[in-house]
Amino acid sequence: MSNLAICLVICALTMVSYIIGKLPMGLTALLSMLAFVLTGCLDPGAALGYFGNANGIMMVSMFVVAAGFNRTQFVKKCASSVNKISRGSLTMVMVGYILITVLLSQFIQSSVVVFGIMAPMMIASCEELHISPSKTLFPLAMCGISTISVLPLGSGATQFAELNGYLEANEYTAFTVALTDPMKARLPMLIMLALYCIFLAPKFAPDAPVVKTGTVESRQDNRAALPAFQERAGYTIFILTTLALIFQVQLGIPTWVICFAGALAMVLFGVLTEKEAITAVNLPMALLFVGSLAMGGALAQTGAGEVVGGVLASVAMKINNPHIIGFIFFIVPFLLTQIMMNRTVMIIFIPIAILACKSMGANPIGIMILVQSACLSSFMTPMATPAVPMCMAAGGYSLGSLMKQSILPASLLCIVSVAWIMTVFPMF
Repeated sequence: MSNLAICLVICALTMVSYIIGKLPMGLTALLSMLAFVLTGCLDPGAALGYFGNANGIMMVSMFVVAAGFNRTQFVKKCASSVNKISRGSLTMVMVGYILITVLLSQFIQSSVVVFGIMAPMMIASCEELHISPSKTLFPLAMCGISTISVLPLGSGATQFAELNGYLEANEYTAFTVALTDPMKARLPMLIMLALYCIFLAPKFAPDAPVVKTGTVESRQDNRAALPAFQERAGYTIFILTTLALIFQVQLGIPTWVICFAGALAMVLFGVLTEKEAITAVNLPMALLFVGSLAMGGALAQTGAGEVVGGVLASVAMKINNPHIIGFIFFIVPFLLTQIMMNRTVMIIFIPIAILACKSMGANPIGIMILVQSACLSSFMTPMATPAVPMCMAAGGYSLGSLMKQSILPASLLCIVSVAWIMTVFPMF
C-alpha cells in the first residue's frame, strides 16, 4: 500500500473517531499524528515542529488574552452598552457584533485573533440577556472566518497583488487582477453570510452547550473584583493588543508575537495569576489543532492535494459549462481546506486553475477568486482553522453540532459564490 493510501486511511479513521466521540478529540489528534509518523506519511521533525506553530501559539495566547479581558469589569460595561443600544434584542445584538467582526476581519488577517477579541463581549452580552452563548458564538466565528480580506482595506488591499503573482509565476499574463476585483467577486458572499449569521444562524444553533464549555466562557462573577490598577491594566492590555494587531503590518511585528506579548502582559501586570493563565488554555483544543496540522502536513507530504488537483484539472478541461467548472473549483478546495491548511490548498489549486484556464484560453480571474474564496471559508471542522476549536471550547459545541450548523451556510456560500463570480468574471 502506498503512503498516499495509508494517509487517506488514517485520515478517514481519525474523522470517524472525531464523529463518534468515544475518545477525547485531543487524544485522537495525538494518536493520528503518531500514526502518520510511524507509517512514514509525516516526517518526525515536521510533526514536532507543529507544537511550536505560529498559529498554535497565537491561539493559546488569545485564550489567555481573552480570559484577562474577561476578568475585568470593562467587558461587562461594553456588553451592557451594546445591549442597551440594541434594547435587549438578540437580532440587534448580532447586528452590532457581526458588523464589528466584519470590520476587524478586513484589518486583522487572522480569524482566531478576531474571534478572541469579540468572544468575551459576545459572551457577556448573552449572559446579560440570559441567552446561552452557544446560540451566537459559532455564527460570530463563521462570519469572522469567511469575510477576511473581502474589502480592499488592510490585508485585503494585497489580495490582488498576490493573485497577479500567481499569474506571473505561471506565465499567463494576458489577464490582470485589479485592486477591486476580489471585492467585486466576494462582496455578495459577505452580505449573504452576514445576513445569515444575524437572522438565521442563531435559530439553528443549540439552545445550550452540547459538551462542557472551555475557559473562554468563564466569567469573573464568582470572584472578587480586580484592584483598580489590575482592572485598568486588563482592559488597557486588551485594547493595546487589539490596536497592535490592526496595525501589525505597519509595526512589522508578527501576529503571534503580539498575541504572546499580550498574554504575558496579563500575567506580569497581575490581571491573571499564573494558575488562571494556564487554566485559560483549553489544552484538548490546542492538541486538536496540532493534530490537524499533522493531518494537513501528511496529506501535503504524500501528494494528496496534487493528485486531487490533477484529476480536477483534467475533468475541467473536458467541460464546456463555466458554472460547472466554477462549482468544481470551489467545492473541491472548500472540502480539502476543512482538513488541510488553507494556504496549502491555495498554493496547490490556484496554479492548477490557471494552467487549466491557460490550456482552454479562458479568463482565469473568476476561477482564481473562487479557489481563494473556498480556501478562506474553512469553518466546518476543528481542523480547518484555529478559530474553530477556540469557538468549540467557548460555545460547548461537539463536532456533530458544528457540522449541523455548517451545512446550510456552506451550501448557500457555494451557490452564491459560483453563480455570481462566474457571471461577473466569465471564462469565455
